[in-house]
Amino acid sequence: MLDIKANLSRARLNRSEIAGSLGDLGTFLPLLIGMAAANGLDFAAGLFFAGLFSVVTGLLFSVPMAVQPMKAIAAIAIAQGLSVPEVLAAGVGVSIVVVFLGTTGLIDALNRAVPRSVVRGIQLAAGLSLLMKGVQMALGTGVLVGPDSNLTAALAAIVVIMLVLSRRVPAALVLFVAGIGLAIWKNPGLPGTLGLEPWLPSFNAPGWHDIVSAFPKAALPQIPLTTLNSVIAVCALSGGLFPDRPIGPRRVALSVGAMNLVGAWFGAMPMCHGAGGLAAQYRFGARTNGSILFLGVVKMALALTLGTSLMAWCVAFPASILGVMLVFSGAELAVVVRDQTRRSDALTMLITAGASLGLSNIAIGFAIGLAFSACLRLVLARSKNASDWS
Repeated sequence: MLDIKANLSRARLNRSEIAGSLGDLGTFLPLLIGMAAANGLDFAAGLFFAGLFSVVTGLLFSVPMAVQPMKAIAAIAIAQGLSVPEVLAAGVGVSIVVVFLGTTGLIDALNRAVPRSVVRGIQLAAGLSLLMKGVQMALGTGVLVGPDSNLTAALAAIVVIMLVLSRRVPAALVLFVAGIGLAIWKNPGLPGTLGLEPWLPSFNAPGWHDIVSAFPKAALPQIPLTTLNSVIAVCALSGGLFPDRPIGPRRVALSVGAMNLVGAWFGAMPMCHGAGGLAAQYRFGARTNGSILFLGVVKMALALTLGTSLMAWCVAFPASILGVMLVFSGAELAVVVRDQTRRSDALTMLITAGASLGLSNIAIGFAIGLAFSACLRLVLARSKNASDWS
């Protein structure tokens, strides 16, 4: 209770915090909409539980810790057409592993054992992958001029650049309002689709056979991403952005696990925290847990009152603007690696990031980075010219 009271006392709510709360929409909306459209996931359930866990996160942590879809599971689910029970089961499988690491304290040992340069490499890979996905989204409309076009993306990028240092006019808020206006311009009948459609959670548990089926297909690729990016990397990033508010890997691991071990039984998409989400919230103005508390309440209220009628609005929101938001969020995540000033650390970081991106597999990239780091340390320990690498 003392932590909750202290965290609430740190919470602030102003234009910057509200704008920061929107910073992660470029990741959240496309993945949630994609799973709703391709896999039949309950959009309102995903929105409600993302909001609920945002509120819980805001009470437990004083930093703007985002609640995001599990990216690997979402990507595999959409690409392979997994069933809803399989999607939910994949989140359960990941959470069981993460909770085990958290409760046994092995996550702390893992945090100490993994070199910071390898963690930064994972962050760099995640940031660049988000940036590249944003570019593809922003320029992939195939339209040069229009409400959702290459011109829209260019103008949105100019807005972010012009407002990058502004504390009075948050860029994310401007882009969000502009996106709503452009969506209505493109589809004048859109306001008529919005209506009161009350929604309440319903029990929707995956079976054991779903867990067995989904674990090798979707959970296994997600485990290293969650462990490294959603736990270890997010703690490292938080320590750099908010050195006065340190966060321990064990607490974050248990938080990630609890979200899915509760939400999965009610149709909620697999969720986690993430360095990319934290970077996005920070990039667009969030500095306290007030942004997360605000966003969580809004998501729950929208899900409970408007329900599935929101789906049409999310689908209509310009991909060009979401893409631009994702580009700058990815850049913010990638730029934190600038603290790797030693030549050996920078090289390890680049090898890790390059392998992760080149092989499209963060687990293999992590293993390559660890192996390279160990070999490099061994070589430098025996070298008379090791100082040249510092």
